[in-house]
Amino acid sequence: MYRDRAGGVVIRAEHVQRWISLASSGRRDEILLRAGRILDGGTTAPARAETVVPLGAGTGELATACRRLLAETAAAAPPAPAAPGRTERSEKPKRPGRKGKRMSLASWTVLACVVGVVALYAYSAATTGAG
Repeated sequence: MYRDRAGGVVIRAEHVQRWISLASSGRRDEILLRAGRILDGGTTAPARAETVVPLGAGTGELATACRRLLAETAAAAPPAPAAPGRTERSEKPKRPGRKGKRMSLASWTVLACVVGVVALYAYSAATTGAG
């Protein structure tokens, strides 16, 4: 997690080759969420998806917006190249008995960081706007 040049917060998820950022949208009660890919050299590609979320939105709405943006970014990404010398027969078989997708610990950590940053931004905006 780091701040970009414009003052927004960027969270990099190297394990899934994606990034998401939260920044001021230019309006008082909104934040701009953007998501994109991390390229092979570690540099970030331009945003592939973005949306504006009201500051008054709950954590559930914010989390839904983040998941949607990351899903759109993943859907727009070209498939990863197969490892040389691997054929379909050498692929691991799928694990039986697993129903649906589950979020990994890293996904929960990224989500918690996003929610924390938004809460901190909202608190900061509320305290500086009150005075």
